[in-house]
Amino acid sequence: MLRKSVIITMVVASICAPVFFHLPTVFANSAAQKDATAKGVESGKESSSGSQSPINATRAAREEKALQDARRQQLAEREAALAAKEQELKKMSAKLEAQVKALDDSRKRLDDSLKAQSDAQKKKMDEKTAKMIKLFKTLKSEQAAKMIDTLKEDVALSLLSRMDTKTVAKLAPFISQPRIIKWVSENLQEK
Repeated sequence: MLRKSVIITMVVASICAPVFFHLPTVFANSAAQKDATAKGVESGKESSSGSQSPINATRAAREEKALQDARRQQLAEREAALAAKEQELKKMSAKLEAQVKALDDSRKRLDDSLKAQSDAQKKKMDEKTAKMIKLFKTLKSEQAAKMIDTLKEDVALSLLSRMDTKTVAKLAPFISQPRIIKWVSENLQEK
């Protein structure tokens, strides 16, 4: 969730930054225009006679009003652009959230599928091991011990661990003694 917030913040910043960087220049330009207008009015007062002064003042007022209207218009346009970009960001955010949710759902389905496969394989191995244990119980002790001795050590120890104590006791005299000793020491360490 934090990752989504960071991404959304970065997108908003990249879209809004150019607009905010231009705002100081707009205000500086309008301030310069005000100063120029004010100087023009003052110089007009000094150079002209008393009858032109009201005309210049009304002209200056009209120019000032026009500048303010232009500034308001610029601000309104920028606000509209920001609102449009904000809407676009909201849409992108919703789209991103939907994609993240879809990915999370896919990951969950994959995890469930892998777990089901793992459980199925474990169950299959348990069934096979149970069949082998049943086989070794039905064989004569000497035959079963010879077969267990030919298996890899970890497989043989696993089989011995799954057998009941009575069966292992019958097979122990015929299984190689180092394997039986290792099996006994492993069982003692587990407890």
